[in-house]
Amino acid sequence: MEKAIFEIEGMSCGHCSNAVKNLIEEVKGVETAEVNLGEKKASVLFDPDTTNKQAIIDNINSSNSYKATQK
Repeated sequence: MEKAIFEIEGMSCGHCSNAVKNLIEEVKGVETAEVNLGEKKASVLFDPDTTNKQAIIDNINSSNSYKATQK
């Protein structure tokens, strides 16, 4: 497993952080996702043989509501 931290722009409430968590967890190979609204960050544990950081970023950004970048 590999861990990555992402900065997330566009979150302003609990609904937003739940939406981002769901977007991350949709990606095949993601084991766990923790989203911190206050810090505007997401910590993700994933299987690097199944997915990669860019796939996670792309899925978050596909919402057009949030913008993810790797920290």
